[in-house]
Amino acid sequence: MTLPKAKINNPIYQPDISIEIGDSKSVLSTFPDEHFQSCITSPPYWGLRDYGVSEQIGAETTVDEYIENLVNVFREVRRTLKDNGTLWLNIGDSYTSGGRTWRDPDKKNAARGMSYRAPTPEGLKPKDLIGVPWKIAFALQADGWYLRSDIVWYKPNCQPESVKDRPTRSHEYIFLFSKNEKYFYDHEAIKEPTACGKKLRNKRTVWSINTEPFRDAHFAVFPTELVKSCMIASSSPDDLILDPFLGSGTVAQVAIEQSRQCVGIELNNDYADIAKKRIAQINRDLI
Repeated sequence: MTLPKAKINNPIYQPDISIEIGDSKSVLSTFPDEHFQSCITSPPYWGLRDYGVSEQIGAETTVDEYIENLVNVFREVRRTLKDNGTLWLNIGDSYTSGGRTWRDPDKKNAARGMSYRAPTPEGLKPKDLIGVPWKIAFALQADGWYLRSDIVWYKPNCQPESVKDRPTRSHEYIFLFSKNEKYFYDHEAIKEPTACGKKLRNKRTVWSINTEPFRDAHFAVFPTELVKSCMIASSSPDDLILDPFLGSGTVAQVAIEQSRQCVGIELNNDYADIAKKRIAQINRDLI
C-alpha cells in the first residue's frame, strides 16, 4: 500500500525528513533489513490517553495485549536496524483504574479525558502501580533485544499530583537496547561534568531534564535535550534515525539540528500535521 509521505528539507543541512502516515508495524514492514542506525521513541502509555484513533496502541483492554503489540512493533524495528544499531525507549508507568470506567478531561491536557478505562489487570489490586516499563523491558529482552541500561529521567518540573497517600511521581524510564552484543555507542559525545565542574566523566544513569511545553500538542512531548543525548551517543552525522511513534516531531527536530536524517511514523493525521508544521518552522528558524 502506498502511504502518504511528507519531506521537508533544511536549506542548510539538507536532511531527508520523511513522515509516514499509518500503523507502525505495517509501515515498517515496507522497509528493508538493516536500514536505520538508531531508533529513539516514546510510544503511547497504556491506559493513560485517548488519542482518538482506531487501533491505537495504549487503548488495549489488557496490559498483556499492550505489551504484545509493542513487542511486535519493536521486532520490526530490530529487523530494520543496522547490526550495530540501538533502540532508546522512553516509557512511563500507570496505576490500575480502581474500577473506574472513564476520566474527565484536564484543561491543560485534553487527551487526558477518556471514555474508557481498562479493567484492573489480573493479579493486581485497585491502586496498584502496574510496573509497565519493566514488563515491556523484560518482554523485549525475551524477544531477542540486549537490555543494556535503564536510565531514570528525573523531571525537576514534574506535573503536580493531588495524591496524599504516596510520593508525587517525578521520573520516567528510558531503556537502552541493542540489536547485538556489540553496537555503536559514542560515550565521548555525551560525557557530563564532574561535581567540581572542571572535568568530564562517563554519563550516569540519572538524567535531570525539565519537561518542555509545546503549545500545538495536547499531549506530552519528548524534551529535545533528552533526545539529543540519545541521538549523538548512538549515531553519526548523516545517519538515518527512526521514530515509529513520531507524535509532535521532536525526534525529527533534533535530527535536523544534529545533521541526521529521520523517518517518523505517525498513525494520527492531526499529529502528523503538527510535526510537519514544527519541522517547517525549524527550517525557517535555521535560515
